[in-house]
Amino acid sequence: MKYRAIIFDMDGTLLDTIDDIAGAMNRVLAARSLPTYDVEAYKTLVGEGAEQLVRKVFGRRSPNEGQLAAALRDYRREYELCWRSHSRPYPGIPELLRELARRRVRTAVLSNKPQAFTEVMADELLAPHVFDVVRGAAPGVPLKPDPAPALAIARELDVPPASMVFLGDTKIDIKTAAAAGMLPVGALWGFRTADELRRSGAAALAASPLDLLPYFPAV
Repeated sequence: MKYRAIIFDMDGTLLDTIDDIAGAMNRVLAARSLPTYDVEAYKTLVGEGAEQLVRKVFGRRSPNEGQLAAALRDYRREYELCWRSHSRPYPGIPELLRELARRRVRTAVLSNKPQAFTEVMADELLAPHVFDVVRGAAPGVPLKPDPAPALAIARELDVPPASMVFLGDTKIDIKTAAAAGMLPVGALWGFRTADELRRSGAAALAASPLDLLPYFPAV
């Protein structure tokens, strides 16, 4: 079967952002005289949005809600200052996006990052590609793995979910895709392991971005 559209996760799928996320969060922790984490540890902590990341790094320290809110605010400020420092498209992503555009495949981004960050990172780091839809976290909209935002993208694109690929690097993405009735494909170049992706229900695993091309009609 050939598919008509693809939804991409952002962090760990389109963009390697982990160094900037780790740097921002570690500065927040260090300012509170708390232990920091290495970059590899952050690969297992991210994926569910900034609020959950803050909760995870504070772990068993049981901060109150006010302390968590302050840490989240500080993290967002730090990340806004540094996200351009190291974040880049993964090798092969620009070539994949260029070929998908040539084939007239509809493309979208669905991230648990805030909407503003998702938009500006797509615009600045993934240009000249123009996505048909870019969606991040917004008030009143559930985060992945809830399938609602993925299904909203399908409606906006006017493409049946069964005709769409969903590419991501974590179980959150795979579960989102499956719940939305899209083809769940795991990105092996991202933050999580092949075992996690398989256990979560990935229908296929991609070793490199260009492995996605056979899913779409050639022009």
